[in-house]
Amino acid sequence: MSIITNPILPGFHPDPSILRVDDDYYIATSTFEWFPGVRIHHSKDLIHWRFISSPLSRLSQLNMIGNMNSGGIWAPCLSYHDGLFYLIYTDVKQWHGAYKDAHNYLVTAENIEGPWSEPIYLNSSGFDPSLFHDDDGRKWLLNMIWDYRQDNHSFAGIVLQEFSADEQKLIGPVKTIYKGTDIQLTEGPHLYKKDGYYYLLVAEGGTEYDHAATLARAQSIEGPYETDPHYPLITSKGDPSLALQKAGHGSLVETQNGEWYFAHLCGRPLKGKYCTLGRETALQKVIWTKDGWLRLEDGGQHPAITTTAPGLTEHPFPEEPTVDDFDTSTLSPCWHSLRIPTEDSWCSLTERPGHLRLKGMESLSSLHRQSLIARRQTAFQCEFETKVDYEPSHYQHLAGLIIFYDTNDHVYLHLSRHETVGKSLQIIQTKNGHYNELLASPVSVKEDTSIYLRGVIEKETLQLFYKEDPTHDWTPIGPNIDVTHMSDDSSDQVRFTGTFIGMATQDLAGTKKAADFDYFLYQTK
Repeated sequence: MSIITNPILPGFHPDPSILRVDDDYYIATSTFEWFPGVRIHHSKDLIHWRFISSPLSRLSQLNMIGNMNSGGIWAPCLSYHDGLFYLIYTDVKQWHGAYKDAHNYLVTAENIEGPWSEPIYLNSSGFDPSLFHDDDGRKWLLNMIWDYRQDNHSFAGIVLQEFSADEQKLIGPVKTIYKGTDIQLTEGPHLYKKDGYYYLLVAEGGTEYDHAATLARAQSIEGPYETDPHYPLITSKGDPSLALQKAGHGSLVETQNGEWYFAHLCGRPLKGKYCTLGRETALQKVIWTKDGWLRLEDGGQHPAITTTAPGLTEHPFPEEPTVDDFDTSTLSPCWHSLRIPTEDSWCSLTERPGHLRLKGMESLSSLHRQSLIARRQTAFQCEFETKVDYEPSHYQHLAGLIIFYDTNDHVYLHLSRHETVGKSLQIIQTKNGHYNELLASPVSVKEDTSIYLRGVIEKETLQLFYKEDPTHDWTPIGPNIDVTHMSDDSSDQVRFTGTFIGMATQDLAGTKKAADFDYFLYQTK
């Protein structure tokens, strides 16, 4: 008997929306402030997954310039009807305090790999929108609705409104169909129809350690909805021994053989608290009871590291290469930029063939235009390295190896120029927004010479290295660095992303001085 091992999408892959079309399975996940927006993975067997598409690849579809940290793409919903893929998504501009500026859009494509259409604006009443295609041909948008008023609960329930495919807009009244349970913080709605019932799956409890998912049902799409008397369907709350914490927000899929699976987010903490990899995607087999409710395969409510795979032929995919030599004309899909699309004006694979050329832009604190290319950290033990050609002429020129959570939390081993030391290496650690230089004095390196930079992460600890000669051993630089601050859980405010690793350069003088990266190695241990 084959098994599924969780998480199926390790590293920052939250809010999974799972879909089957014939014999193919797809999962769309949130990307927040990272560009391009939304990641879609593909599987044939629910065991093996590969990246297949990032639908929001144009500024006209997703403009996140100035979006706050952990804004941008929240909880996409992927669906399919009559030969067309539908992707619903939220672009969150501001989410701190009483208000949420969250705008909901729809794009479509005939092929999952695109091209995807220009967006249709839907509404801004709340976040976590999803689209339900009823069997009578009507389409319905659901989302949680936000109530900013002081004496009201801000998560004000799940609302329903019809979407007209002909008019390409929402029509008719908005109706609140479900207020949630005593767990509260009801969000992430997905609607399904089975055996004469509309089943409403929601996330509750907030996306931290009290997270949960709850199922309700009704005989009419507008309700009234009754909650499963044995709710929630899943939670990790109250059991710190579970390997998968934060279990909740998710969606359902039925296999071609009539088996059902629940894709949900989860987190794996270090030191019992810090999920440096971010919120990940896991999969659980679920069973329908005789009285029409869902239960996890083992009959309990806790997520499992393994679950029974469906009776499908296994279909593995090739392993992702550990080294990117930048020998192609387009970036590998593992790479993301921060808030902005990659453009030749600052990111080029052709100006110096065989190299990624990044032209310096704004600082690591910028919410607008950073010259930064990074990929997810996907395992607690990993190593990474790059070779950079960079000749800074001023302390306002910086380039190097970045380990990045957001603008408030990152570690940066970089080249710059010091008035007395000359071309040199320094380590910046920004922790909860506080800037600190970890080396008492910058380390001098050779002029007009490539510099090799390396990092090794062992769970909560990062050690950095460098060398000037490829035949030499690596030289440690700086202390062992605790990287638990690069997690959702280390801040006083809720956050939603995960650790990224990559390359960056800044030109704080505004002259766009370039750094050339010859390769990037990333491998898990």
